[in-house]
Amino acid sequence: MASANKIIFQKSLKELRIILCQKSKSSQGVREFVEKYYVPLKLANPNFPILIRECNNIQPTIYARYEFGKELNVPVANESADIILKHVSDFNKKA
Repeated sequence: MASANKIIFQKSLKELRIILCQKSKSSQGVREFVEKYYVPLKLANPNFPILIRECNNIQPTIYARYEFGKELNVPVANESADIILKHVSDFNKKA
């Protein structure tokens, strides 16, 4: 599995959005992902927008926006922080 500080986002990947609930059990892995991997990702990609949006009782989802407005998303309910990092890495490989 890729280390967060080794993921350098491709130019065709324009933005990541992380949608999560502040309290739900299904968002626990996403909260752990933010605590564990957000800083290394930002240090490796200081000018890349990683948006974190919190909303009560929402399905946790990661969105990737690419060139020309193309978007992909993956629901991440009840997934671990490491699996979510793999999804982020996969989004980057699809860029």
